Amino acid sequence: MGTVEAAELPVADRDQARLYQLGYKQELKRGLSVLSNFAFSFSIISVLTGVTTTYNTGLRYGGPVSMTLGWLVVATFNGCVALSMAEICSAYPTSGGLYYWSAKLAGKDWAPLASWITGWFNIVGQWAGTTSIDFGLAQLVQVIVLLGTGGLNSGGYLASKYVVLAIYGVILIIHGVINSLPIQWLAWFGQLGAFCNVTGIFVLVILIPAVAKERASMKFIFTHFNTDNGMGLHSKAYILAVGLLMSQYSVLGYDASVHMTEETKNADWSGPMGIITSVALSSVFGWIYLVALSSLMTDIPYLLSPDNDAGGYAVAQSLYNTFHRRYGSGVGGLMCLGVIAIATFLCGSACITSNSRDGAMPFSRVWYQVNKQEVPINVVWLSVAVAFVMALTSLGSQIAFQAMLSIATIGIYIAYALPIFFRVTTARKSFVPGPFHLGKYGVVVGWVAVAWVALVTVLFSLPVAYPIAEDNFNYTPVAVGGVLLLCVGSWVLHARFWFQGPVTNVDG
Repeated sequence: MGTVEAAELPVADRDQARLYQLGYKQELKRGLSVLSNFAFSFSIISVLTGVTTTYNTGLRYGGPVSMTLGWLVVATFNGCVALSMAEICSAYPTSGGLYYWSAKLAGKDWAPLASWITGWFNIVGQWAGTTSIDFGLAQLVQVIVLLGTGGLNSGGYLASKYVVLAIYGVILIIHGVINSLPIQWLAWFGQLGAFCNVTGIFVLVILIPAVAKERASMKFIFTHFNTDNGMGLHSKAYILAVGLLMSQYSVLGYDASVHMTEETKNADWSGPMGIITSVALSSVFGWIYLVALSSLMTDIPYLLSPDNDAGGYAVAQSLYNTFHRRYGSGVGGLMCLGVIAIATFLCGSACITSNSRDGAMPFSRVWYQVNKQEVPINVVWLSVAVAFVMALTSLGSQIAFQAMLSIATIGIYIAYALPIFFRVTTARKSFVPGPFHLGKYGVVVGWVAVAWVALVTVLFSLPVAYPIAEDNFNYTPVAVGGVLLLCVGSWVLHARFWFQGPVTNVDG
């Protein structure tokens, strides 16, 4: 691509100049501040969403101790991933992000293949992430309606799987419309999402101890280990390992700061800051929220039972009970669930444009079209369509659907780890850092990040029940292996003949 001197560049802005050096013209409007960039990642991570929708998993596998203390372990290692990503983002501030990084760091011979695999794990993971967020919201709406109409044991309305899918479809369409708006509107929604997450956590953390008549002791919250999981698992170490997955899933999506760098001012500094601050604050607020929720879990078997009024949705049942015991009505609990639902709704996803721009997606010329508002509108609606198709599996098998959603975590974290791996191996001596860097600790932190993602990938693939049967089989390794097989297979049979990795659109 070559290096172009700033004086020779047909742009006046430093961000545009740097982007030009990386091989791209400024096609997206650069209107985001560091606060807006942070807000996108923070609202997408949305610990209110992640913790609430996956709390049953943590409660079943290990209980309070696997969440409150396990969260701190996961946050430490996720911090290493975030720091390594921030360092690379500062060196390469382009919306191509992860797959662009892999191409630049893997070396000339491996660049196309590294870019291809990283890009497809990232985009499939993001599609699955959109599915998990919006379907989780649809299920939460269904539980709110169920409790609001009397609960499961008092004739409340239990929506069928078709109704839940319809609710999900409506939510997807609304999110598609929002993501089709000009970048100023997207920035506003991102900031609103960040505000609602922080406000929601503060409100719940204050209300829960103030309203609850029965609260667990601090000893229970930080030391109680739940082995009564009903899944045939008895080894505490094994149960704890599976229980950590809730914490890992809850801090996901901070690559949004990367994908928005071409729309962010002072991108080589604002992008890294967006990554680091969103992960740090999400880890802190998420832990506070977890501790508050865990104080309500005084009867774990009852809260996990599918026969309770919330149908086994532990967070919903505990909040409803807390207000009902104090005031004789669970309306306050429903309002708390409404706050969580709003935060979940605002947990949108950034537009995925980079793979389409460089031909890594079939019919890329069609998908990467920006409208008059400089929004890649075709790829927005492609994401909506794919996310809806993914959710159709819920009509046939909930197990298969949950396995596909696991790609939202493993797929994205593999995409996070690949460029970091190339940074500490093939590019260890050639890497040129940007304004933000880790200095002599960059390689060490990078290796810790890669090792952690490798461990998490194994943990997600472990059986979650014994004896293993068709109705409890963990399809996660099958789903992730399928993505890898399709990536490598399509590369060997087709893509290696034409895909060259990131393609510049400037002369030089």
